[in-house]
Amino acid sequence: MTTGEVWREEILPDYWRGDCFGANAPRNDTERQIMDIIATRIGKLAKIRAAGVDPYPHRFDYTHTFSAVHSEFQHLKEGEASDLKISVCGRLISRREMGKATFCHLQDPAAKLQIYIKQNLIGEEKYRAFLEMLDIGDFLGVTGIPFRTRTGELTVNVTDWTLLSKSLMPLPEKWHGLRDVEIRYRQRYLDLISNPDVRQIFVQKAKIIDSIRNFLNENGFIEVETPVIQHLPGGAVARPFKTFHNAFGSDFFLRIAPELFLKMLVVGGMEKIFEIGKSFRNEGVDRKHNPEFTMVEVYRAYSDYTDMMKLCRDVLARVTENPAMKDGMPDFKNTRTVTLSDLFRQYVDKDVDIIDAVETGTIKDLAKKLNVEFNPAAPDRKIFDHLFDGFIQDKLQEPTFVIDYPVAFSPLAKASDADGRIAERFELFVAGQEIANAYSELNDPLEQKKRFLNKPRGAETDEEVPLLDEEFIRAIEYGMPPCGGLGIGIDRLTMVLTGNDSIRDVLLFPLLRPETGVVSGAK
Repeated sequence: MTTGEVWREEILPDYWRGDCFGANAPRNDTERQIMDIIATRIGKLAKIRAAGVDPYPHRFDYTHTFSAVHSEFQHLKEGEASDLKISVCGRLISRREMGKATFCHLQDPAAKLQIYIKQNLIGEEKYRAFLEMLDIGDFLGVTGIPFRTRTGELTVNVTDWTLLSKSLMPLPEKWHGLRDVEIRYRQRYLDLISNPDVRQIFVQKAKIIDSIRNFLNENGFIEVETPVIQHLPGGAVARPFKTFHNAFGSDFFLRIAPELFLKMLVVGGMEKIFEIGKSFRNEGVDRKHNPEFTMVEVYRAYSDYTDMMKLCRDVLARVTENPAMKDGMPDFKNTRTVTLSDLFRQYVDKDVDIIDAVETGTIKDLAKKLNVEFNPAAPDRKIFDHLFDGFIQDKLQEPTFVIDYPVAFSPLAKASDADGRIAERFELFVAGQEIANAYSELNDPLEQKKRFLNKPRGAETDEEVPLLDEEFIRAIEYGMPPCGGLGIGIDRLTMVLTGNDSIRDVLLFPLLRPETGVVSGAK
């Protein structure tokens, strides 16, 4: 019986047959190699259990993290040992055998540490078991004495070791780091194991969120939670994700934005609030868009979009002041403010009046004049986005507040007193990306209902029209004070602050097409 036949018929349990590669047989030499490795490791697992050892114990008492070891024992000179016995644990990532002694490296979330295992110290049986039963990828707990080798590396001289988790799958090829982008995104756990810099991106993202939350808490804002599953997908114009609730026998939607519920809380007297959470848009996927994304939305009563501009600037300045952020952060204390019309005149055509083009429905004529290809059935707002993205967005590298958007594309924003065609709204761009959106909130219930009911020019489907939310209208009919609202995209902000060009690089598990059988290279 071949190794592959043994693997399929004797070693792997019934529930795993066929699941490793999506079929009963490996499809290529790499998968055959991985299959043989798995078979060998499961054989070791059986021997470990036969010896009365639990390969997956419940816990391990350790005294130090690896960073703590490096800090506490940094004073040790070459050849010098401590008189303190410690216990540490981590994943085995390398092993170098030297007869009756072996040097290894263990990895924990923040650092790696060398360990030294010698037969005459732990005994022949324990040493042989270490060599024969353990593999790269296994989790170990070790107890021993810290010392510094003659080559200057801080090391633990092991007096005892414990297997904490047996790894059945091989780690990426030779521990040189996982390079295949597809596998990195699908199997993020391998990416985190292989590429420590990737782990640091998500540490920074957590600190970005902490900085925003702490700033808002310190300034009297209350954090709230609003529904993700909603009767209507309000708060923005986008194609929603639809689901069905069995108990209610009714369709529901994942929220596009939390905006309407948050403004209802303002009606109820919660005058300074924010929410950090997920929103969902059933639209295209590219380097700047993922169907599921994280944002913070902030609302403050008795303020307008100019107040939101200052708040946005202050929040982001706090984020970039965090010591965890790298050097070269954007200077959010020194931003520029420019009108949308001025940008079009500067970068598109000095004679262009973009507000007039939107209001008169001649924006498609403008696109034709500029030789921009577009779908004739596309709504005006998509033509506008196409023009802005193609001619202007990449030019906005330094933090720039773009103000005075068309009311026609801002159905929830208050119109300017000076020009009713213009909304009191801004978007913040940096490094060629939009990372924030804000406006003076429309609180006139009659005007708001009128905008919900008026079909925007060029919109041909319901997905391009904001839906009438009677519950929201009823809420603001009770009276909503003047209010400013601000939304900041956490994922895009993280992209800018960590120097990543793709949103997938700042999402632990970006949405990908379903696929089975993705494997990494064998050791």
